[in-house]
Amino acid sequence: MANYQESAAAFEKRWQQYWRENDIYRTPNPGDADFDPSKKKSVILDMFPYPSGVGLHIGHPLGYIATDVKARYKRMSGFNVLHSMGFDAFGLPAEQFAIQTGQHPRITTEANIENMLRQFEVIGLGHDPHRRFASTDPEYYKWTQWIFLQLFNSFYDPLMEWTGPDGNIVIGRARPIAELRPLLDAGEWLLDEDGVAQPASMVGDGVKAESAAAIGRAIDRARLAYVDEVPVNWCPMLGTVLSNEEVTNEGKSERGDYPVYKRPLKQWMLRITDYADRLVSDLAGLNWPNGVVEMQKSWIGRSVGARVNFPVETVSGVDSKIAVYTTRPDTIFGATYMVLAPEHPLVDALVADDAKAAVSAYRKQAAEVKAVSAKDDAEREKTGVFIGAYATNPVAGDKIPVWIADYVLMGYGTGAIMAVPSGDQRDFEFARKFNLPIKATTRPTDHWLAENAPADIADLSGDAKLAKYIAAPETFAGAYTDTGENINSTNDSISLNGLATADAKARMIEWLEHHGIGRGRTQYKLRDWLFSRQRYWGEPFPVLFDIETGQVHGVAETALPVLLPEMTDFKPQSNEDPNSEPEPPLARAREWMEVAGIVLDDGSVLPVDAAAGENYVHNGVEYPVRAFKRDANSMPNWAGSCWYFLRYFDAHNNDAFVAPEAADYWSKTLDDNGKPLAGAVDLYVGGAEHAVLHLLYSRFWHKVLFDLGHVQTPEPFQQLFNQGMITADAYTDARGVYVDIHDVEMRDVDGKKRPFNAKTDEALITVPGKMGKRYKNGIPPEEICDQYTIDTFRAYEMYMGPLDSSKPWQSDAIVGMLRFLGNVWKLATQADRTDVLDAKIDSLVHKTIEKVGKDIDNLRLNTALAALIELTNALGKQGAVHADHIRALALMVAPFAPHLGEELASTLAPDEFAAKKSVIKFDWPVFDAEKAKDDEFEVPVQVNGKKRGAIMVAADADQATVEALAKAEENVARHIEGKEIVKLIYIAKPTPKLVNIVVKG
Repeated sequence: MANYQESAAAFEKRWQQYWRENDIYRTPNPGDADFDPSKKKSVILDMFPYPSGVGLHIGHPLGYIATDVKARYKRMSGFNVLHSMGFDAFGLPAEQFAIQTGQHPRITTEANIENMLRQFEVIGLGHDPHRRFASTDPEYYKWTQWIFLQLFNSFYDPLMEWTGPDGNIVIGRARPIAELRPLLDAGEWLLDEDGVAQPASMVGDGVKAESAAAIGRAIDRARLAYVDEVPVNWCPMLGTVLSNEEVTNEGKSERGDYPVYKRPLKQWMLRITDYADRLVSDLAGLNWPNGVVEMQKSWIGRSVGARVNFPVETVSGVDSKIAVYTTRPDTIFGATYMVLAPEHPLVDALVADDAKAAVSAYRKQAAEVKAVSAKDDAEREKTGVFIGAYATNPVAGDKIPVWIADYVLMGYGTGAIMAVPSGDQRDFEFARKFNLPIKATTRPTDHWLAENAPADIADLSGDAKLAKYIAAPETFAGAYTDTGENINSTNDSISLNGLATADAKARMIEWLEHHGIGRGRTQYKLRDWLFSRQRYWGEPFPVLFDIETGQVHGVAETALPVLLPEMTDFKPQSNEDPNSEPEPPLARAREWMEVAGIVLDDGSVLPVDAAAGENYVHNGVEYPVRAFKRDANSMPNWAGSCWYFLRYFDAHNNDAFVAPEAADYWSKTLDDNGKPLAGAVDLYVGGAEHAVLHLLYSRFWHKVLFDLGHVQTPEPFQQLFNQGMITADAYTDARGVYVDIHDVEMRDVDGKKRPFNAKTDEALITVPGKMGKRYKNGIPPEEICDQYTIDTFRAYEMYMGPLDSSKPWQSDAIVGMLRFLGNVWKLATQADRTDVLDAKIDSLVHKTIEKVGKDIDNLRLNTALAALIELTNALGKQGAVHADHIRALALMVAPFAPHLGEELASTLAPDEFAAKKSVIKFDWPVFDAEKAKDDEFEVPVQVNGKKRGAIMVAADADQATVEALAKAEENVARHIEGKEIVKLIYIAKPTPKLVNIVVKG
């Protein structure tokens, strides 16, 4: 019989064809004739891949193979398993390629998908092909648009208490937008300082929206998807706005490394901040890596402080106020100046005539600053301009100057700060540069005083240093930013002196609220999600703007999907001018942009034939036809990846994004106590690079759908597992240019392997690191599969090390895995059989069954394979092998090596295979705990805590027997001879582990 490698070359292709022809990986849904509702479910999910034109290299399949192993094991363990793969196919790369080549991005995208599907098949992934889709399919993005409309047609009630489908009490809920108007009419909801509708109890001195226009504005502003003019990250070279997360720490675009500028633009925003508290608190119910949990919490950045109003008079003599948010209201007495963002709307009203020229020049300069958002470079030299206005510190009563500076950002907080230079390092540096006063309000520690005191007072006592600090904090090295006891914080009606920071904060918030100066407030570093992109290749917004009134309406659901127009020019207008206006490609599709429609009773717009005339009859009712225009922006590629896992539940349903019965079955998992788990997906495997953006956005969308009753769980992903990377050496020539790995030849030089360019004979430099296109060291998986077999490639990637660790690819080491599978093949096809069960081997088989099952469940796939190798070696040392043991081995190997598993199952149990059609429908080997028990154990024996020997102890030996054996052990006997035994300690359970004899003398 041919050896394993020769045989596999034939049977691997044969089994892949068999899987296709027999639809082996189809998973039935509730309602299908072959669906078994008695089975538990397991939803196993991979990160939504982008269909790159380069395709996969050997580093990419690591996570895909791991989930495939787990899915195959769960199927064999009696679960209904949902495991499929789609494509996150919108986005910049395909569009950039289209711009360069003139080829439509859909053609490029579909070709890339076909190539990746071919590669998935090559490595034997068992995805359900019936649940496959791409985010660019109109049948899919119809429902992405539908979910956007759910956001558009909802508002968030932070005080609503309700019981979710899981039986848990939830505080806060998305509600239909139609329910907001009665709340505004009744004054139960008021407008806060920013004109945002809130429950009256949360805004105190809020304003009632009286007029129809004011109520309309409040309703539109309250939507979970709303239009607002906000400071955005404008990248003129890409011709689009970027989210904060798409901008590097250097203020450049992640794609292209182009300069990014801050400027105000009208954009779609999603109100993710309304869910900030739930996004933090609900992490507790998930099985996620601690690092990811902490990153999410840090990104959300919850802080408790106060919003405070500082009185100010405009140049026209009108009383106004500058609102600030501070996490340290206890330091207000130390606010000695104020800073506004250059684009703050109050600047024009406050700037004095003699400061206008300087302010105008500075604003222009600030717009060109590349560092953006929270990534502002703290080391950059502080710049600013005094605008000639003064505000009043509402607690101290002092007049304090108002400045503008680029270290204050309009998109964070209120776009204004009260500067407390004694307590904030940026304020401290600014104050020292511009000779502004600094007033200490928190007592530093003695250690800080000693570390930061000027040299001329270094020898003074701690109290003397404190006195100097209070008198002249500007002479010290920096700001004291920690907490401590309040000082210099008193007026006629309140004193914070002597209070600890927490007590001082609470006292000050109470005083501010009592005097109508401010209110306590919880705020977040997280900003509302900027959702507009000035690109062609993305989901069109399902909205229409009334040309006459400017009012925005959702498109009627019956008119979905809103399809992309066919275009040949996809290029946005790009240039180097930061003040340029966005010109999205869709704006050039004139016929598509201009729509005739009727406004239905629910406020949505149904597009109609432009030739319909002045009126149109719909469902027996006549409506006036109006002129509308579409939004020329498109959604970001994050939109399609926010919810794709739900579409797997019911991938081709034309009537709903997922049928209720499918959502109910696939999303609900009970814990060991019968309580529903929070997440819909049982296991999500993907890279740590998605720790914040994709995961946070998905959780937000899922919670909205949960609130509105469309899904049954409050969270999308119950367990998250971050796989590591496969790394590889890259090679450069003397110029630093990377050389293709296929052109690298290792040669012996002075007894060591050295890299050379096989084409030029030039010695190369080894550069350890990532594997990828730019390093020219990515090897397509097909090459390895052709050389060593598909199953060898799969098993080797799982054996390289812990799944969550990075590990280097070593081509020489893969032969060990080829040898292992070859040994399994020989045992199954060539070894003699015996009817006699060897007890020790039988025990090892059952131990292996238990270990491999547990290890696969916990994704310890390398140790599962190590156990299988150990068992294979033990079986190979026998003269003949029992058929039950060969069967167990073959079934346990099958998830890792599915082609080999099918071949062995079909030959070892042909009748059973004929009935079940595939090894994945065989039952996982049954574990017998009794057989796995050891008959005897080696137990170390200590004398006074030091090991002196070891004894073999029968599993059922009593304590007296063990003590006798321990004392009789030759070396132990020498160490206790002639000494008094004070105590003998025997650790017997759960298995004999230790004997310690305590002696004296």
